[in-house]
Amino acid sequence: MVDTVSEAQRSYNMSRIRSKNTKPEVLIRSVLHGLGYRFTVNGPKNRQLPGKPDIVLPKYRAVIFVHGCFWHGHKGCKDFRLPKTRTDWWRAKINRNRSRAARNLAAVGALGWRAIVIWACEFNTSAKLEALRASLPGRIGLPTEVPEARAVAEPAHPYGKRRAKKQ
Repeated sequence: MVDTVSEAQRSYNMSRIRSKNTKPEVLIRSVLHGLGYRFTVNGPKNRQLPGKPDIVLPKYRAVIFVHGCFWHGHKGCKDFRLPKTRTDWWRAKINRNRSRAARNLAAVGALGWRAIVIWACEFNTSAKLEALRASLPGRIGLPTEVPEARAVAEPAHPYGKRRAKKQ
């Protein structure tokens, strides 16, 4: 199959693919924040740990790698298909990505950190996102129930606003 765009256009398209602050990463950070976790994204631990994890939870000594199913060759996933053009090159690239990820996970584990891999296909629907939200505390190493953040405001009156009594 012949590529439908020019080589210059393909190069431009590929250069627009981000490696940090991707939509899946931002969504996972939003879920973690909503669950009450505090984490770093660009902190010194992110740069010092092997593989530069996407999210670091220092309090729990846990790191999260958010993997795209295509770029990391998620086996058995419907979102991963080897391209039909330059298949040898793509196969080698994806295998290098897989082996680098495996080395990084082992190195992080050897340093005493819990390494968590979240695949993009694990939360591509709202039902899967809710299941991931429920399973994250257990994957991070906590009981499955995380205490909810408490509001500081006064409790609402059951019938709406209270009126001040006239004296």
